[in-house]
Amino acid sequence: MSNLDFSPFYRSFIGFDHLANLMDAAVRNEKQPAYPPYNIEVTGEDQYRITMAIAGFGEDELSIETEHNTLLVKGQRADKTEGRRFLHQGIAERNFERKFQLSDYIKVTGASVANGLLHIELVREVPEALKPRKIAISNGSSTTLNSSTPALAQVSNA
Repeated sequence: MSNLDFSPFYRSFIGFDHLANLMDAAVRNEKQPAYPPYNIEVTGEDQYRITMAIAGFGEDELSIETEHNTLLVKGQRADKTEGRRFLHQGIAERNFERKFQLSDYIKVTGASVANGLLHIELVREVPEALKPRKIAISNGSSTTLNSSTPALAQVSNA
């Protein structure tokens, strides 16, 4: 894949540097291993779930952290293979670290482990000040000037 240069956008778009930084980060995305496999699903309006297959990991061996719109999921296993001999070891028991880039206002609301799957619940909580709001339209005849409004000077072209 060829590298993309987003530097021309930096000088043309003012205030969009956060978006350009996200695009740069996506292009330079660190190679993440395929382990553990995961799903991302939409469970409702502004609700999401990440499901990771983490067979063999207990709750005490997992950590979930969020920082600056990044969700970091880590699995640290104690070495339990000592003294065991395998003819075939197909169950991956290795440590992992998986990062997810979160959009603005996405919050982690909970996590659970069941049947070898880690479920992480997410919700988008847009602040009230940023939500669309309905503006009432008056009919114009009920517009009044209150005493604190300065009188407007009438200009004529005579």
